Amino acid sequence: MRWLTISGSLRKTSTNSAALDAFARLAPPAVEIVAWRDLGVLPAFNPDDDREGAPPPASVSALRAAVADAAALVIAAPEYAHGFPGALKNALDWLVSSDCFPGKPVALINTAPRAFHAQSALREVLATMAARLTPEAFAILPLTGRVVTTEDILADSQLAAVLRAAGEALYQALQV
Repeated sequence: MRWLTISGSLRKTSTNSAALDAFARLAPPAVEIVAWRDLGVLPAFNPDDDREGAPPPASVSALRAAVADAAALVIAAPEYAHGFPGALKNALDWLVSSDCFPGKPVALINTAPRAFHAQSALREVLATMAARLTPEAFAILPLTGRVVTTEDILADSQLAAVLRAAGEALYQALQV
């Protein structure tokens, strides 16, 4: 079973990306995690570039193929100005007209518990896109204001337990 992780952050030292990398290392053994890291190469969404009968840009085709190949998505995104990053919204916009997304199970990782505005906005957008939100697999990591690496997260038994539990919950939800 393959899951796709998407970090909503473009930062090289992103806490969200580190959390997703830790999540991947703690995932159930039957799960292959593929990290989609091309958020920054997608062109700005333009419906004129996404018409029936015309191929979308190559990076969009790659995103859609990765989503189609995944049994579930796991997304972690920071909060900017009470919303989630525009680069992530852009990626989601490219998925709206794609038949690979509706019904796709999605789990969220929140690395800043105070960032509830972004999480709420992201859940609203995903629900509007007909994602199958899997709240039992949502993870909240209290990392606000901390600079952490994947190794730091894995070394913290409480953080690792939260991520491991989220992975198990998502796996169980997909068995139904």
